[in-house]
Amino acid sequence: MGKRAYDESRALLSEALTAEPDNFEARYTLAVLERAEGNHDQAIAVLTALTIEKPDFGRGFQEIGLCELALKREQQAVAAFEVAVERDGSLIDSWKFIAAHYRRVNDARTEQASKQVEFLAALPGELRTVISYLAVNRLADAERLCRYFLQQNKTHVEGMRLMAEIATRTGVFDDAEFLLETVMVLEPAHHDAEIQLTHVLLRRQRFHKAHARAQSMYQRFDQPPQQVQALYASVCFGVGENDEAIRVYQKMIRGMPNDPALRVSLAHIYNATGESHLAIDLFKQAYELNPSFGDAFWSLANTKSYRFTDDEVTAMTERLSLDATPELDRIQMHFALGKAHEDSHNFAAAFNNYQQGNALKLATSNHSRQQLDIRVSTQLDVCTTSLFDRLRDVGHDAPDPIFIVGLPRAGSTLLEQILASHSKVDGTMELHDILDLAKRLRGRDKASDPSPRYPRILGELPAERFEQFGKQFIEDTRTYRGSAPHFIDKMPNNFFHVGLIKLILPNAKVIDARRHPMACCFSGYKQLFGEGQEFSYGLEEIGNYYKQYIDLMNHWDEVLPGFVLRVQHEDVIDDLETQVRRILDFCGLEFEASCVEFHKTKRTVRTPSAAQVRQPINTSGVDQWRNFEEHLDPLKQALGPDLLDAYGIEPPR
Repeated sequence: MGKRAYDESRALLSEALTAEPDNFEARYTLAVLERAEGNHDQAIAVLTALTIEKPDFGRGFQEIGLCELALKREQQAVAAFEVAVERDGSLIDSWKFIAAHYRRVNDARTEQASKQVEFLAALPGELRTVISYLAVNRLADAERLCRYFLQQNKTHVEGMRLMAEIATRTGVFDDAEFLLETVMVLEPAHHDAEIQLTHVLLRRQRFHKAHARAQSMYQRFDQPPQQVQALYASVCFGVGENDEAIRVYQKMIRGMPNDPALRVSLAHIYNATGESHLAIDLFKQAYELNPSFGDAFWSLANTKSYRFTDDEVTAMTERLSLDATPELDRIQMHFALGKAHEDSHNFAAAFNNYQQGNALKLATSNHSRQQLDIRVSTQLDVCTTSLFDRLRDVGHDAPDPIFIVGLPRAGSTLLEQILASHSKVDGTMELHDILDLAKRLRGRDKASDPSPRYPRILGELPAERFEQFGKQFIEDTRTYRGSAPHFIDKMPNNFFHVGLIKLILPNAKVIDARRHPMACCFSGYKQLFGEGQEFSYGLEEIGNYYKQYIDLMNHWDEVLPGFVLRVQHEDVIDDLETQVRRILDFCGLEFEASCVEFHKTKRTVRTPSAAQVRQPINTSGVDQWRNFEEHLDPLKQALGPDLLDAYGIEPPR
């Protein structure tokens, strides 16, 4: 490129940046131009600002590495290239330099880096681009290009594996599982595909299938790779082999004592089994190893009983003031600081942190009000009284399941603990089976389609299919149960599918865990969920979701009278025994005192309410939202006057 061309390019970029100073691509192109002209320090300054703005910008770190290399600062170049490939695994030039450097210094990672260079060099360019798209979460572009490639190369193993990754990230887990199982048939020794498949099985809560694969991989090695060890420990926890999971994590910590994430993973097991003192100690060790590790602080907050010290509050506040703190860690620390300030009754500071954490999280959310409207309105339109009258005698007659539905933070874990304390009821977890069935019935239709295949297909299926679906549900969920005749499925989002449940399991019981709208919504707003529940990161969003939920539950009451029992959380708090007797009577179970003394029941609880359900009933959380009422007008506005009147809530100002 001649000087004239450089000058013309610089003039065009200057014009573009004058019109749009924050144009990311123009600034990046300017940095590349600066490097090409030998202005390496200027290029690094621009690139550093870009990578702070977008920490996942792998190409930016690669450019920094190239600048550092030109300045003969090899160690800085290596560090930049390592970050580049961590952010974007498709950057073959970075991998080449890393592999050569590792070889020169006799680094143990030489073989791994060299294999990655060989892998990328052999990979079609389209698929390298797909990897790059995935690195920056451009899922639509990645899917479009990968699907086009597979149309021309139908059984290309890496193409199928990448399409499975796209399906996983978009929540189409059955497609991901099918693609990866096909890859394993075509190439049984594909180690990465087997790990990926096991992760998908975990996401689908197919814990026993995941355990079989993870255990096989674990036993295949004298010294299993770290990724395999961590996966095996995770699935052991999933199937209830807590002692084995603890053993593996403890062994990994001995081998990698400076890895904070391992301590957090082990702590979550202790927290779920009621050994919160051990969990808290491990969470603290994790943030001591990495003071920017937001997951450790949020996990402490998420025990609900922990109270942060002034030093911990100061440490989080200082980390948030640093531009280099990654966004996920910032989100986690904002939620943790919200809890810390709320416990100290500094409600203004608490709300400010909750608001900032939610705003950052909402920016990455895929929640769509339009799609929610479609989901609810299609259920109202299709699942009518005439449909259920026509299909009165369909389904499988098993009375085993008790579904607890509702919104997160509405008291469903408390109801589960009460019922699981009964001798004839097994507690399980939030099972995905009904949601998976709904996705299969929807087929390839998008959630945004105005008239999706599901639930419309319910009026078109042969009657015998409903019995098949019901039997399949009972068979597939058996692995999560003990020997009791009844079991609980506590997936809250099943409230969308009460009609489907009635058609496939007409003798099942459905309990609606209901909580005061302001208390429920604000409690959800304060909660950073592990995944899903993306409607909860905005006051307007969560208020609208609650309103839609009420509309749909009212519809089920109208078209399926008596099929759903509503249990108001505040009534359980006020008069526990009366509500316990009411719930047991609805489920056809005799009263047992153990259900009133639910806090004495020893079982693994995996939700944020784990600590609360191990304590006797108390009123501490009932009116917490009132401390923040001056900030909650957007929530009140979204809930609307009917709900506000029904609960005697002051209207927005």
